[in-house]
Amino acid sequence: MRKPSGRAVALRAGVALAVFLAAGLALFMADEQNRYLWVKALHVIAVISWMAGLLYMPRLFIYHLDHAVGSAASETFKVMERRLMSIIMTPAMVLSWIFGLWMAIEIYGFHGGWLHMKLAAVLALSAAHGYMAKAVRRFGADDRIGTARHWRLMNEVPTLLMIVIVILVIVKPFA
Repeated sequence: MRKPSGRAVALRAGVALAVFLAAGLALFMADEQNRYLWVKALHVIAVISWMAGLLYMPRLFIYHLDHAVGSAASETFKVMERRLMSIIMTPAMVLSWIFGLWMAIEIYGFHGGWLHMKLAAVLALSAAHGYMAKAVRRFGADDRIGTARHWRLMNEVPTLLMIVIVILVIVKPFA
């Protein structure tokens, strides 16, 4: 069986993303009464996808560090890291922001201490995403950054931020 090229994988991911957006838009337009519920569902789907990538990427870096520069395994990890970032993580982050900001504006009027704290935590999560994107580029150029211990600790950052975000959204302690 022939292995699909990077372009073919990106095309499939783009088609899947377009279908997701089209379906979401159709549901959004067709069901005005439940618009908030549809946006919230799409937001949760995007956040889960983004979080999966944020939690998996540091593990890939740890495994990547175990292999010599230029080895077949190292080259495979470069492809995996690049695809995870560009095909899953970044689109999921963008969709999370789009749907989240829509809810913040349309549903909450951008008011509430809990919402502002949540946005600060999501900005920190986006910064972690940016740091990992930079690391993907550096690993891709065989300029490895961090140690296995560093990436194990970095793996905890999204987890801690997710806990804060979930508590702020569910409990709304500063409403």
